[in-house]
Amino acid sequence: MTRIALGVQYDGAAFGGWQSQPHGNTVQNELERALREFAQTPVHTVVAGRTDAGVHGLGQVVHFDTELDRADVSWVRGPNSFLPKTIGVQWAKQMPDEFHARFSAFERTYYYVLYVNPVRSPMLATRAGWVHTPLDVDAMRTGAAHLIGEHDFSSFRSSQCQSKTPIKHLYQIDVLQQGNFIHFRFRANAFLHHMVRNLMGCLIEIGRGRRPAEWMMDVLASRSRDCAAPTFMPDGLYLAQVGYPEQFAVPAPQTGSVPWSTVWTEQPQT
Repeated sequence: MTRIALGVQYDGAAFGGWQSQPHGNTVQNELERALREFAQTPVHTVVAGRTDAGVHGLGQVVHFDTELDRADVSWVRGPNSFLPKTIGVQWAKQMPDEFHARFSAFERTYYYVLYVNPVRSPMLATRAGWVHTPLDVDAMRTGAAHLIGEHDFSSFRSSQCQSKTPIKHLYQIDVLQQGNFIHFRFRANAFLHHMVRNLMGCLIEIGRGRRPAEWMMDVLASRSRDCAAPTFMPDGLYLAQVGYPEQFAVPAPQTGSVPWSTVWTEQPQT
């Protein structure tokens, strides 16, 4: 058996999340259908991070095992010929048996794109979150700084979360304003279900002036979902990159086709 890793991008707006479901309208369902058509045999994929309905993938990584001997490029072009336009394999690479898309990963990075304008834009309906009032970016940065480090993030965890532990290490939250857009970057060893969207909900409360930046410490310390803000919309959330040990030489995500993904290109990882 040969282990193959794929880099996958998708527009999550039309799908019910990543994970396979009986109704079939998920990214995993579509990808495995395309792989089955190409390989002429069932293929089961293992994913780095399961994204929710409406969440997009820029740097998603999966792996699967196969008895077929095909060139790496064939695992890009073949499945792509059977995939809808909203899903695309960006790269393929044969991996050693010890590589695991989920368990070999040591960090994940998410972007959130927020559009700030009195009137919503239909052109951004599924590509960015939206608020209609100005936000205090400096206050949001201060609030975000209270979250950096290893903590119990139960306050930002959904009731459906299946993670064995709520303790995660949040390495970085960056907030950058460009015109009517505010860009957020979250980097951690792993994330809980709805964690980024729940963090966004709290940051926006602070940005609106409804809560002081120090409130974030109280929410974190409470370990109670009831103390945090409502879960924010999924539309502007992107799984940007998954980090792996250098020994696996996992290709970098091909994000040039998404304009706002280049916002962070020259911004250092702190």
